[in-house]
Amino acid sequence: MRICVAGAYGAFGLKHLDALAKIDGVQVTSVMGPTKAKIEALAVERGIGHAGTTLEECIAREDVDAVILSTPTQMHADQAIACMNAGKHVLIEIPMADSLADSQAVVAKQKETGLVAMAGQVRRFNPSHQWIKNKIDAGELKIQQMDVQTYFFRRTNTNAKGEPRTWTDHLLWHHACHTVDLFQYQTGGKAVEAFGLQGPAHPDLGIAMDMSIGLKAADGAICTLSLSFNNDGPLGTFFRYICDNGTYIARYDDLYDGNENKIDLSGVAVSNNGIELIDREFVAAIQEGRKPNGCVTDVLAAMETLDRIERSMK
Repeated sequence: MRICVAGAYGAFGLKHLDALAKIDGVQVTSVMGPTKAKIEALAVERGIGHAGTTLEECIAREDVDAVILSTPTQMHADQAIACMNAGKHVLIEIPMADSLADSQAVVAKQKETGLVAMAGQVRRFNPSHQWIKNKIDAGELKIQQMDVQTYFFRRTNTNAKGEPRTWTDHLLWHHACHTVDLFQYQTGGKAVEAFGLQGPAHPDLGIAMDMSIGLKAADGAICTLSLSFNNDGPLGTFFRYICDNGTYIARYDDLYDGNENKIDLSGVAVSNNGIELIDREFVAAIQEGRKPNGCVTDVLAAMETLDRIERSMK
């Protein structure tokens, strides 16, 4: 499997390069980044044969079977469609698009080409959430409520590495997408109720810096999601599962019970790294000729709910 990582020297591009290095039979043959000196230096450092400054140049290569897009959100839909038009399988970092119309266009292209097109919904793959999902599927747990906090301190346009961004992030279409998809995945269907509230827009960035979202599943489970770019404190996303048989707190790849006792997740998956597990699923789906967990056709339901929430806030 020969893979191109686009947006390779960004925070998540580097995470994917690290993850792919742990998967047997995978070779990163090309990396893409907009700055020639940076991307060529990364290729030399990682021993990668090709470095390009445009996606078009990379997907025209015969030694690229598939592409991982770790590029700015606003580029995802057009780039994913371009990859599929070039006959390349594609994994799109979350979110697959920042509008329902663009998400539908990506799904239509996947159905037309039959290629593997996967959205990087990492929460489906974090061992902490997999452990909960396994218990739900076994009939041992039922979610009553998910209480989720997604908090960052980003009053300037910076990325996860603390470097200036050339594009603007979004609480709804990026960060809420994680939780909306996870809640629907864990409860087995699209939310029957969904609404949002947002605070004032930032005077320069033009985006809401605080947001509150409510969801309700068909079985009655609810989700309360708070998001902020104004939070000057512990950063990240923290999930509290309030269930009929216990309370559990998920912090990325780690899981604790309600009394902060850590739960052993060593037998849940072949890795405790959610990014690596996404990449493994992407590669396996291509090799096995099957639909991946996180196929864009399945994630479309989350994008439909995000669109509903956005309309509720206008």
